[in-house]
Order: sequence, then C-alpha cells, then structure tokens
Amino acid sequence: MYALVDCNNFFVSCERVFRPQLEGKAVVVLSNNDGCVVARSNESKAMGIKMGTPYYQISHLAANGRLEVCSSNHILYKDMSSRVMSILADAVPRIEIYSIDEAFLVLDGIPEDKLAVLCPSLRAKVWKWTGIPVSIGIAPTKTLAKIASHFAKKYRGYNGVCAIDSVERRQKALSMTPIEDVWGVGRRLAPTLREAGVFTALDYVRRPENWIREHYMLHGLRTWMELQGTVCVEAETETARKSVCTSRSFADMIESEDEISMKVSDFAAQCAKILRKEGTAASDITVFLHTNRFRKDLEQYFPSASIRLDTAASNTQEIVSAALRVLHTIFRPGYKYKKAGVIAGNIIPADAVQAPLFGFNPELREKNDRLSRIMDSVNKKGDSPLLRLASQKPVHYADDSRRGHCSGRYTTSWDELIEIK
Repeated sequence: MYALVDCNNFFVSCERVFRPQLEGKAVVVLSNNDGCVVARSNESKAMGIKMGTPYYQISHLAANGRLEVCSSNHILYKDMSSRVMSILADAVPRIEIYSIDEAFLVLDGIPEDKLAVLCPSLRAKVWKWTGIPVSIGIAPTKTLAKIASHFAKKYRGYNGVCAIDSVERRQKALSMTPIEDVWGVGRRLAPTLREAGVFTALDYVRRPENWIREHYMLHGLRTWMELQGTVCVEAETETARKSVCTSRSFADMIESEDEISMKVSDFAAQCAKILRKEGTAASDITVFLHTNRFRKDLEQYFPSASIRLDTAASNTQEIVSAALRVLHTIFRPGYKYKKAGVIAGNIIPADAVQAPLFGFNPELREKNDRLSRIMDSVNKKGDSPLLRLASQKPVHYADDSRRGHCSGRYTTSWDELIEIK
C-alpha cells in the first residue's frame, strides 16, 4: 500500500503559519518578479482566479482589499517542506519525496488496523508541529493514491484521509475522476481521450488492453493497470537526474553583457553546487538567452549554444568558465534581454569521470575541486553565498528581483525572526 501526503495549498499555507491574519481570506502567491499566480487559497479559487494568471490582471482586487498578495519566498517554503518531510520520514520505514509539497509513503508491512490510526495521527502531528494542513490518500498503487489524495482534499467528510482499499471504493472513485485528473494523463492527452469517448478514469479502465496498447503504448498501459490496482510504478529511490537547469527572468530588461555575465555566472555556480551535492559531474554546458516575447515592439532574439567539456566536471570554476565562454558566443548587443539560464547536461556519476590521455592537469582539477568544497562548507551557513567567484555578483550586490509583497525568512534568518508583541 502507498499513501500520498499532499500539503494543501502549500505556499499559501506557509504564509498563513506566520501570518494568521490571512486565514479565511483570498490569498495568492506570485512567481519570481511578481509575474503570475503560482499558488492560491481556496477563497481565491472560488473567486475564479486561475493558476498562471498574470498579476496585472488581478492587481485591482489587491488594491481594493479583496485579495491578499504574497511574493514567492522560496527560502521559507523549502525549510517548511523539510520540516514536514522529516516528520513523515520518522513515521514510516520508507518515503519517496515527489515534490516540495508531496511525498509517497510506502506502507508495506504495516497492519491494516494500525494503518487506520497511523495516517490520521500523522496528519494531526504535521499540523501541530508545523501548522501545515495535509491531505492523505491511501491505495494499493501510486496512481490510485493520487486520486485518493484528491478526494481527501476535496471532501470534508473524509477528514483529510481517504482510502481506496476495496473494489467498490475504487470503482466509485474512478467514476468520479475526470480523465484529465488522472496522474499520467494530464491535459495534453485528455482531448484525444474525450474524442474517443473516454471521459472518466472508469471509462479508461473499461477499454480493452489491446486498445490501450495500440493508442497509448506502454505508458498508457501502465496507467491502465495502476488504475485497476496493479503496481506498475514502483517505489523509487533517489536517482541522478540527466540534467540540471538554473534560470530566471529579470525584473527589468538588460542590455549590458557585463550584467548578464554576472547572472549567468550565478546560474552556472548553482548548477555546479547541485552536481556536487548529488555526487555527479556534467560534460555539457548550455546557455540560453531570451528577449521579452510580450514586447512586440522590440526585436526578438532567443539564442542558445552548448560546449562539451574535455573532462566532466562539477567544480564551480570550470562550470562557470565554460558558461561564460558560451555566453560570449551568443550575446548580441542591441537587444533587451529578459531571461537567461544555464543547463548542465550529459551528467554522469562523479566517480565515473574519465580523464583524457592528453591535455589534462590533475593537480589543477584537484585544486578546483578542493576550493569548491571549501566554498560549499562556508556558504551552507547562510542564506546567501558568502564565498563567490569574481565573475559572480558581489555579496553586497542588491537583488534586483521584483518581490514587492515578500514575507520574512522566519525560520532561517536571525534578523527576520517573528516578533511577538
């Protein structure tokens, strides 16, 4: 059996933990640079506000007091997520963190009588210790657990915990689940399924296996079997990703190559940090730039280019140096850039890196690796990196991200601890 624990309206819930005056009010959380809506409270959903809505379209609601607006505070959200996940990890033998606000719990070996007590008590414990409300869906497969979690969140009668543990409950749940809400289907495949007369998850499982295999191949067949209670998506251990991407839109358009170089250096350094944390190294470095596609009055330019490293690396110096070399080949003056990013690709385990026969300096590589490890050990003590390369933004450099409605870093910064009057 699996349990999917889903934090309800997670970003909004994190804001409400430290700002209880937001309870019961319509709240949205905005993306980087206060661009568009990325999280909504139930009250804002009831107002008809959709995910991805540009802020300028709803700013009048904030101006007249009908809507509370928060800028993204990822440092706070990440820390609150870690607290929730640590509580879950202590409660069960095995956990698979699916996203910042979701985790699968593997419940194999736990008796059914204890299971009926475990999940409600776990939900109460997370609420008591963190203030974050969660919904828990229990089922024999991950796909069904996703559906159960949706019902636990939607219908109050479940008290936050829904179990699909019988054929009757499974049939009822599938009949009430639109096909686009099924994990693995989504809104991309849903239109073709509806054209074929498949409107619910139950319609999908009633189709013959040969029809599923013919139209949706192995991926569709796995979903079909999971919906019938056959495990096809096993519990996963954390695996190395194939690529790492760090990118961001700018608050204002940038024309200076020097300024973009500082940002690209920061993005590349972040990619290198992730590689070291996961014990991997990258062989390919890609850099891309975007102008503002919404400004039809300006010339558009969306370049990207890659470079292959002679030897896969994870130290900051080599990754940043490669990214800057690529940037220099694609930057063109006269354009106003709105976004940039760095992708570290062709990732391999760090202990599988093979040096070439010629042109490789092992002493320099060891020196760079050692320096990067020192930077990591120093920088982990604060929210912002204290040690950086000269090509990166200086420590005192002001963050130019637009965050006009940002809350404090209540759990990670001594200067922003919540004050009680």
